[in-house]
Amino acid sequence: MSDVTGKAWDSKLFRRVLAYSLPHKKLLFTGLTMTVILALLSSLRPYIIGMMVGSFVNLGLKDDLLYWTLLIVLMLVMESLGQFFFSYRANELGQFVIKDLRVELFNHITKLRLKYFDQHPIGMLVTRAISDIETVAEIFSQGILIILGDLLKLTAVLSVMFFMNWELTLVVLIPIPLLLFSTNVFKKVIKRSFQEVRNQVSILNSFVQEHITGMNIVQIFSREKEEARLFREINYKHKKAHIKSIMAYSIFFPVVENLSAISIALLILFSIYKIGDADANFIEISGDMTAFILYVHMLFRPIRMLADRFNTLQMGMVGSSRVFKVLDTEDNIVQKGNLEPNVFSGEISFKDVTFAYKEGYPILNNISFDIKEGQTLAIVGATGSGKTSIINLFCRFYEYQSGQILLDNNDLRNYSISNLRSKIAVVLQDVFLYSDTVLNNITLGDPAISLEKVKEAAKIIGAESFIENLPGKYDFDVRERGGVLSTGQRQLLSFMRSYVYNPDILILDEATSSIDTETEELIQSAIKKITKGRTSIIIAHRLSTIKNADQILVLDKGRVAEMGTHKELLSKKNIYSKLYEIQFVE
Repeated sequence: MSDVTGKAWDSKLFRRVLAYSLPHKKLLFTGLTMTVILALLSSLRPYIIGMMVGSFVNLGLKDDLLYWTLLIVLMLVMESLGQFFFSYRANELGQFVIKDLRVELFNHITKLRLKYFDQHPIGMLVTRAISDIETVAEIFSQGILIILGDLLKLTAVLSVMFFMNWELTLVVLIPIPLLLFSTNVFKKVIKRSFQEVRNQVSILNSFVQEHITGMNIVQIFSREKEEARLFREINYKHKKAHIKSIMAYSIFFPVVENLSAISIALLILFSIYKIGDADANFIEISGDMTAFILYVHMLFRPIRMLADRFNTLQMGMVGSSRVFKVLDTEDNIVQKGNLEPNVFSGEISFKDVTFAYKEGYPILNNISFDIKEGQTLAIVGATGSGKTSIINLFCRFYEYQSGQILLDNNDLRNYSISNLRSKIAVVLQDVFLYSDTVLNNITLGDPAISLEKVKEAAKIIGAESFIENLPGKYDFDVRERGGVLSTGQRQLLSFMRSYVYNPDILILDEATSSIDTETEELIQSAIKKITKGRTSIIIAHRLSTIKNADQILVLDKGRVAEMGTHKELLSKKNIYSKLYEIQFVE
């Protein structure tokens, strides 16, 4: 995807943006029609006023003057209504376009691999989905339609001016080359400043998002003053970028006003000179001069605004290029499989699987193991040994480089991703809860899951007591990320979420590592119930949670160090035995 920041214009990108207006062609056609009508109406008004001054005022034709005055008023009313209708439709078109684009962008982001989010700040993606897309709306509301209208108005005004008096027109146009030069300089300066503003907005959003999310770290380590200093620096750069654009406007607009005044002065001087000519028609010249003074304002204002319009259009293109850069990112799991079984038996095999998050730095090396239907496999090992990576590969959050993963004797890649994930429930150590009710966080808004089923899950998991004591019970709002609940309570809700979805395969990723002993006992009881009869994978640091597993896989530096039951591994006096001694003997 080419970026319009690198060159003056990208017609391919413009056509791509314009294509989003085609589903709303009625709005686009209405805007174009109103543009033509407004250009014609506005260009005729000064001509009629000139006729009134030249023919009626000087000759004292009061009845005709009243008639033409009423006509001018009628034209002004029509222009006002037309301008309102045009502005409303143009903005409506812009909002429809960004609505479609934002939905497409969000859907695309949800399909990206987790690796993409590891490498791109969340604040940057928020900027793309919110701020940058807003600039795309201005392509239609403040860009192409208004630019087209201004160009049509300029064409109509110049045509009428040459028709009325070509000599006066040439005199009026004398300052235009200087105006065009000033406009071009302004356009370049404002473009650079706007680009800097957009970059600073993205940096600012990323900083604020990261630090609000990690506010506990900021406060725990007393980083308030230091982070405030960093924020002031970023905010200063953001302000400085805006000041550059303000300076450009402050210089450019007075220059345009002065050039407009020069044009009118030349018009008056030339008219006075012509009036001194014995053959000149005073009435005709006075009428033309009146009309031309109005035309000068109509001529300079669009040219002055065109620079601003083009920069608005350009910034919309810059914003759209950034949005399309995300849309064109193909960092998603390749969906080639179409198998969609109703139920998985849960027989899993890893055969010589090798995986690296970054090329050249393998996390898993030739991993092989089997899980039979209905069995529980526990995975243990030191931090960084590759435990969570196995889960990420099985859920197809990442793609492995070599080897094969089988599920029910079929290659994992042959399954539909949505079908695969719908039958797997994952309980993570860091539980994510939405700012919503307890009920909605458990059901995730699925209407097929009834309140009775949720209450049944609460009894089985052991969460009924604490939920019933909450204000509003199942309608209690847990706030952002479940901040008003304890770690153990959030974990219990996560177990309930997995239970009500009745998965064929259950994965517990260190789900009991951050909870107290009392809550662990509740969860231990729940684990026995929800793992019964279904294939389960449990990753745990606390070996007390996995003693009853059918098989225990011990990882060491990305390789299978040993595998067996709890008793078998203890008898080997190897890695597992040492881990057990550390936790229980000492």
